[in-house]
Amino acid sequence: QVKLVESGGGSVQAGGSLRLSCAVSGYNGSSYCMGWFRQAPGKEREGVMTIDTYGATSYRDSVKGRFTISRDNAKNTLDLQMNTLKPEDTAMYYCAIDLWVCFVRSRGAKYWGQGTQVTVSS
Repeated sequence: QVKLVESGGGSVQAGGSLRLSCAVSGYNGSSYCMGWFRQAPGKEREGVMTIDTYGATSYRDSVKGRFTISRDNAKNTLDLQMNTLKPEDTAMYYCAIDLWVCFVRSRGAKYWGQGTQVTVSS
């Protein structure tokens, strides 16, 4: 059974930092795309950053220069370092693997985590 477990969410003030982590278990794919998505109340889910097996990344413009995605293929983990957080970054953040398209505008993925809440206050 494939399982994705996110951690690291929380509440911070604007300008602060958080690091999200995702631990993947039970997946035996040899090459797959991983990504972080988020969904704010009343809004559609949106891609934040993606990373393929070889380290190529994509990101949405609003997080450029502030967020960094990384993965450890040996440990099957995915991280998202979020710096200079803004109130508009407030959302539930989801880890996903085996995206339909390895790009931040991907509309879906095969496996999802349960999410971790990030709240940024002004």
